[in-house]
Amino acid sequence: MKLEEILKGIQPVDNTWIQKARERTSQLVMPTRALGRLHEVSERLCGIRKTLEPSVKRKAVLVMAGDHGVACEGVSAYPQEVTGAMVQTFLKGGAGINAISRHVGADVWVVDMGIIPEMKPDMTEGGDRLLVRKIASGTANLAKGPAMTRKEAEISVLTGFQLATEFFDEGVEILGTGDMGIANTTPSAAIGSVVTGIPPEEMVGRGTGVDDQGLRIKQAVVVKGIQVNQPDPDDGLDVLAKVGGFEIGGIAGCILAGAFYGRPVVIDGFISTASALIAQTLCPRVIDYIFAGHRSEEAGHGLMLKYLGIEPILDLGMRLGEGTGGALAMSIMEGAVCVFNEVLTFEEAGVADKG
Repeated sequence: MKLEEILKGIQPVDNTWIQKARERTSQLVMPTRALGRLHEVSERLCGIRKTLEPSVKRKAVLVMAGDHGVACEGVSAYPQEVTGAMVQTFLKGGAGINAISRHVGADVWVVDMGIIPEMKPDMTEGGDRLLVRKIASGTANLAKGPAMTRKEAEISVLTGFQLATEFFDEGVEILGTGDMGIANTTPSAAIGSVVTGIPPEEMVGRGTGVDDQGLRIKQAVVVKGIQVNQPDPDDGLDVLAKVGGFEIGGIAGCILAGAFYGRPVVIDGFISTASALIAQTLCPRVIDYIFAGHRSEEAGHGLMLKYLGIEPILDLGMRLGEGTGGALAMSIMEGAVCVFNEVLTFEEAGVADKG
């Protein structure tokens, strides 16, 4: 399917189903909307799935991995080799995303969108969970020119769309987005600054924990990257190509797939939300299908969420990435669904309503 077809096929959520869900919520045996935003979550899920019996039992997290040429500018506290090492840790089941996903009952899959190491599933421990879709062995240095070609940007988005499509076809009911890529908060900050119009000085954060000098370097690199490339804020593919990353494009594709097929997508932190900015620029209607798992500690994340008009489910000071905040939020969302499906109405319980 071509990108143009995908974008044309995305429809807004049917508010009729949301209204039907609100009517049921108003009849639950409790004070009016006593569980606050849990009701909003369950009602949105009803609208997305066009049902009054929502389900999010089948959960999956796609961790998109990619390396970044801009790492050579000294924008990360960790060496680039950590990307490949962490991918191996995900596959072994020993990372933060694995622990939280086991807790919430979500399957974790890792996608090589463009890491430098060559990993073969049949020669890697846990390789049955590795999906190799490598576009290139890392992006180019965005501080000196485009991170990738426009064609590569489109391929990254379409790859994410296709992968998410396969998971939805296999019965996944809710998809979480995760990321891995040393230096990827730098392209994410650049995307955030370009799309929102917020100055890089406000959008750039410490990422993996750079010191004050590292932060100044990172800010200068983002400013330079935007000046050198002049990305068009109204053209999501142009922004992605010039200052983005392969994993960022892949996550944007997952978001488009959720909107296209009517499935909820839970984005994680700074990198996933940069992807949401790309997806929203391509098709504003995708916002209806996105849940923000949490608000991270990264400086610009809250600014991105405010621009998108999305209120995060959690705010726990997390800044790990990997999809951890989104996965943890799935547990809250499942609780909201349980309330909607299992709590009796006043009539069913034989309890007098306040009216």
